[in-house]
Amino acid sequence: MRVIFWGSPDFAVAPLAALCDSAHEVAGVVCQPDRPVGRGRKLTPSAVKSFALKKNLKLLQPEKPRGEPFLSELSSLNADISVVVAYGHILRPEVLAVPPHGSINLHASLLPAFRGAAPIQRAIAAGESRTGLTVIRMDEGMDTGPVLAVRETGIGDGESAGELAGRLSALGAELLIEALEEIECGTAREIPQPVSGVSYAPKIEREEARIDWSVPAERLACLVRAFDPAPGAYCLRGGKVLKLFRPRAGGPVDGNPGEVTGTGGEGLRICCGDRRELLVRELQAEGKRRMSAGE
Repeated sequence: MRVIFWGSPDFAVAPLAALCDSAHEVAGVVCQPDRPVGRGRKLTPSAVKSFALKKNLKLLQPEKPRGEPFLSELSSLNADISVVVAYGHILRPEVLAVPPHGSINLHASLLPAFRGAAPIQRAIAAGESRTGLTVIRMDEGMDTGPVLAVRETGIGDGESAGELAGRLSALGAELLIEALEEIECGTAREIPQPVSGVSYAPKIEREEARIDWSVPAERLACLVRAFDPAPGAYCLRGGKVLKLFRPRAGGPVDGNPGEVTGTGGEGLRICCGDRRELLVRELQAEGKRRMSAGE
């Protein structure tokens, strides 16, 4: 089939690469416009754009994916189906309906749990031990369409959002190709999502990542992992931001919440709200690189 691929971040690159290596043809790629990044606010292309340019793929970067000129350009690609992976906009019905086989979405959760923009981070923050991927037929709602394929996987005890995203991206690439093969062969089954078990995963706001040391150690460990690598769980030290990474909840400790109770080869030990310690093995001071706690 001729496929229009929609995606922007690193997570979407492996699925796009799998499409390029498959029997299907990538008719075009739609991604977010270049955005300013870093202290210099330099316009920077998304990971998907960079990959598409290397592969000489047809590229579209609308500020908003709507309007007659954009629909006309989309229709001119003569695609059979649209595949959406972390694109970053909710698509309108007239956009979803452009290809004759409609549009499908690869979502990084076991729907209907964690619908929305940040399913990986929210699952880790909630202390979940399992997650997965779901391919759905897209409709007007936010991640509400019928299910075409599912793949489940565990979440490692110390796994960060970045590490889990890398694994899910690779697994999702496989699942996506399987779903497309079933759609092409006419064997795909569309199963409505359950009405129970619905939860949401809104976009992560930076202020959420500020550490509250009155929180229990196990909960804080989940939050630190969820915000790794971005935006980075942080506290203030001398009025400056200090980001914390690679946490592990420890045993009882004699101290006050937020107090450093020990240092050593393993890392920095900090008292939490339940009077248990949080071991932090990597840190990043403001304006510095990420480094081991020993450094």
